[in-house]
Amino acid sequence: MAAALPGARALILSWRAPRVDAPLLSHADRLELVAHTGSAVAPYVTEDVFRRGILVTQAGDEMARPVAEVALAFTLSLLHRIQRFDHSLRGGLDWAAAVEAPPRHEIHGSDIGVIGASRTGRAYIRMVRAMGARVRVTDPYLSDAEARELGVESVPLETLLSGSRIVAVHAPVTEETHRMLGAEQLALMPDGAGLVNTARAWLVDQDALLAELTTGRLDAALDVFDAEPLPVGHPFRSLPNVLLTPHQGAGSVECRQRLGTSAVNEVLRLLAGRPPVHAVTAEALARLR
Repeated sequence: MAAALPGARALILSWRAPRVDAPLLSHADRLELVAHTGSAVAPYVTEDVFRRGILVTQAGDEMARPVAEVALAFTLSLLHRIQRFDHSLRGGLDWAAAVEAPPRHEIHGSDIGVIGASRTGRAYIRMVRAMGARVRVTDPYLSDAEARELGVESVPLETLLSGSRIVAVHAPVTEETHRMLGAEQLALMPDGAGLVNTARAWLVDQDALLAELTTGRLDAALDVFDAEPLPVGHPFRSLPNVLLTPHQGAGSVECRQRLGTSAVNEVLRLLAGRPPVHAVTAEALARLR
């Protein structure tokens, strides 16, 4: 990348790109913009970028809908115990044994708890509310007016956990949210409840979650893990009450196309002398991991 920077006014980053730090920036004599095609810029951008007055943008808005759709699919699967039935039939159980599962529920009328009214969280809220779910939200930054506009009840985390049939995690990765769901919090969830995590493994104590799931008391649908790729021998892979996907919540063809288009449009705005639409500030970067 260093060889391509001299004379460049804009740099587009994607996953697994090198970190833009002071040594790399020493090759960038004209750089004005770093446009990331994902949402989390913290792994790729350092404070050196902002000290140079270089603009930073991200494309997280384009990821909200597909990730919310996956969270919705997870929710429906957990409510209807689809992952348990699939595991039973693939595992060779006879029909009579395979139909044995905890009670199933429809999403209409179910109490859904959402941790984090983020872009993805709000997209998910709109989807489940359209299907008749009752939604509670925990988010310290959600105002009463915003909660009313979303049609949700804002409650403390403990209340949300103890009263939700499904808990969907959509909080950002910050120091405050690290393992915000540990053994104590997971123990508050009712028997038979389900946990949906399409956000980050950072938010959940994976060992505590595994301990709960091993008892069969809870179900979970997970797209994110402490170690990625998830080791072949990890216990999650063999549990009948767990639905797994390999961190592909935003992997749709349409989303990938929009992510690239979003970054290119930011470059075009720069060249036209217009401000970016999805700028990230140094203050925001300091809050996020």
